[in-house]
Amino acid sequence: MRVYIPATLAMLQALTADGEIAPLGGTAFALTPALRESYTSGDDEELAEAALREAARASLRLIDEDAESEGDEASGGSDSLPPRRVVVAADVDDVKLRPDLDAAVVKLSGPVPLSSVAAVHVDGAEAEPAVRAAVAAVDAADLGDLDAELAIGDVEDFDLGWYATQELPFLLELL
Repeated sequence: MRVYIPATLAMLQALTADGEIAPLGGTAFALTPALRESYTSGDDEELAEAALREAARASLRLIDEDAESEGDEASGGSDSLPPRRVVVAADVDDVKLRPDLDAAVVKLSGPVPLSSVAAVHVDGAEAEPAVRAAVAAVDAADLGDLDAELAIGDVEDFDLGWYATQELPFLLELL
C-alpha cells in the first residue's frame, strides 16, 4: 500500500544517513476504504492526493516539535533547517488501518527502509512564511478557530515539490 509519512527536513537528513525513516508513533496516511467512503466522488489519484494533504498537515506539527527542540542534539534539533512541510511516499506491506483516528490514518509496524520510498514531497522556499504561520496556527485550527484555519489554507495553496530518492542528497545540500 502507498503510504504518506509526515516528516521534517531533519527526518530527511536521517533517512539519507541511516537508510530508513521511523514515522512518529508509526503514523502515516493512505488511500484507505474509510477515506474512499468519506468522499462522494473522486478517482484513486484524487483521493491519494487527499491523503498526501493530510500528511502535509501533520508535518506542520512535526516542524513545531523540531522548533521546540532546537539546539537539543539528542533530539536532532534543526535550527539551521528552514521550515518546510515534508511528506515521504513509500510502498509498505505491513499497514494497520485506523479509521477510529481518521479516515486516512494508518499505523506502520516499524521503520520504513529507503528502498521502499517512492518519492519525497517538499515545500519550496517561497512557502516558508506561510509554513511558519501555519505551524503557529495548526492547533487552534484543529479547535475550530477560523482565522487559524485560514493560515492553514494559505500554506495548502503551495504545491509540494516532487523529488526522487536519488535527489535527496542534492536537495538537502542546497538548503
